[in-house]
Amino acid sequence: MTRISHIELDDRNLPPPTPEIEQERKVAIYDLLEENSFTLPARDGREIPDGPYHLQLSIRDKRLVFDVETEANDKAAEFHLSLGPFRQVVKDYFQICESYFNAVKNLPPSQIETIDMARRGIHNEGSRVLQERLEGKAEIDTDTARRLFTLICVLHFGG
Repeated sequence: MTRISHIELDDRNLPPPTPEIEQERKVAIYDLLEENSFTLPARDGREIPDGPYHLQLSIRDKRLVFDVETEANDKAAEFHLSLGPFRQVVKDYFQICESYFNAVKNLPPSQIETIDMARRGIHNEGSRVLQERLEGKAEIDTDTARRLFTLICVLHFGG
């Protein structure tokens, strides 16, 4: 029961996403809910409620907020992460994604593959940063980190 069973993005104050961003968001949420690993470690001697968990991601006061509840809507955890460590990798990721989306329309498969490899590399870096930032707060595997990083990108740049 160490998983996320429901995820919600608080994007009320964001502009509407582009069709490409909306597609990335839908795929990330679908994949995340299909398979993920999310554990809340014991902290400060407090008992941690068992999962599965509902997760709401938002940006408040220039901080990334993870609001975690049980399926019974009881608060399990809330933690706030500085957006600073994510800024450059998110910016790089959006730039390479734009190049990738343009390449798909105009370039041969070999060039698209090269751009896609770069895109995956930047995505891996973002997921690594997320895992580091969550250390001691939540334990996630690499695939979960990758999908959550995609959703952070959506929130960070607001579509």
